[in-house]
Amino acid sequence: MFRFESPIYLWLLLLIPVMALIRFWYIRNRKRRLKRFGDPTLVEDLMQGVSKYRPMVKFWLLQAALALLVFMLARPQWGENDNTVRKQGIETMICMDVSNSMYATDVVPSRLEKSKMMVENMVDKFNEDKVGLIVYAGDAFVQLPITNDYVSAKMFMQTISPSMIRTQGTDVATAISMAMDCFTPDDEAGKAIILVTDGENHEEGAIEAAKKAKEKGVRVFVLGVGSDKGSPIKMPNGQYLTDNTGETVITRLNQKMCKDIAEAGSGVYIHVDNTSEAQKILDHEIEKMQKGEITTIVYTEHGEQFQFVGILALLLLIIEIVVLERKNPLLKNVRLFTRHNKGGEIKA
Repeated sequence: MFRFESPIYLWLLLLIPVMALIRFWYIRNRKRRLKRFGDPTLVEDLMQGVSKYRPMVKFWLLQAALALLVFMLARPQWGENDNTVRKQGIETMICMDVSNSMYATDVVPSRLEKSKMMVENMVDKFNEDKVGLIVYAGDAFVQLPITNDYVSAKMFMQTISPSMIRTQGTDVATAISMAMDCFTPDDEAGKAIILVTDGENHEEGAIEAAKKAKEKGVRVFVLGVGSDKGSPIKMPNGQYLTDNTGETVITRLNQKMCKDIAEAGSGVYIHVDNTSEAQKILDHEIEKMQKGEITTIVYTEHGEQFQFVGILALLLLIIEIVVLERKNPLLKNVRLFTRHNKGGEIKA
C-alpha cells in the first residue's frame, strides 16, 4: 500500500502553480517591453543567440525537481513488514515502609531517605525490566503499578513520606500480598519483591505471606534499615516522637524478623547501614535473577522510498544546469548550412 508518512508537506506543492503564474506574468510583461523596440519578428531576428524555448524548459525542470523534493519531504512509503520485538527482563515490586519509625536517623540522612536512594540507584541500572511501588504502614496501597517507565518510578519515589498513610504500624503481610497481585501473568520472567522495612512488624502473617510468594516463584528480598542500638524518631516539626506517657520512643531494627521473612520467601536479607555495601549486594542479587520475556511488541514497518525520489530530483537539477538559456554556438553553423542549402545558394 502506498502512503505518505508526513503528508502535511504536500501543501508545499501549492508553490508550483503560484510560481507558474508569476512566470506567466513575467513573460507577458517582457513581451510588452519588447514591442516598444519594434516589430517582434524583427526584434527576434536581432536576438539570434537567445533561445525561445530553453528558458521555459529550464523553468519546468526546476518545477519538477521542486515537486519531487516536496514528495521526498512527505516520505513516500511502499510495502509493509510486520516486526516483532521481544524484551527480556525481570519484574520487581518495591514495598516501602512509610511508618513514622522510618524518620529515625540512625542511618544518615534517615532510614527513609537512605532507602529511597538505594532503590533509585537500583532502578538506574534497569534496562528492559519492570518496576512497581507499594507504600505501607498500618495499611498499604499501590503507589505505582508495575511499569518500565523508570522516570515515573523515580518521581513517585521522591514523593514518598509517612504522611501518606494515617494508620500507623507496619503491616508487612498486606504489602507482600498486594505486591503478588501486581505482577503480570508470566512464568518465564524472574519476579522479586523488595521489602524495605525496619522490621518492627505489628501485624501477623508476614512469614506466611512470604511463603506463599515463594510457592508462586516470587523471591522476597528484605532490606533491613536501621541499627540494633536504636534511635529516637525525629519528626518533620523538629520534635521527637513520644508515647502516651510522654517518654521518647526509641525504634530498633528487628533483624531477626527481617531474616525470617527473607528466608521464608527464598530471598536474601540485606542490612542497610551507613556504608554502600548494601547497595552492592542488592545490585548483585538482582542481576543474578533469571531474565524472561516480559514484553512482546508487534508493529508494522513501512518501506521508505524517498531515496529514489531524491535521486530523480537530483538528476533533474543536473539537467537544468546543463541546459543553457542561450543557443549552443556549435550548432549555429549547422542551422545556417541547412538554410542556405534549402535556398540553393551553395553549389558543389
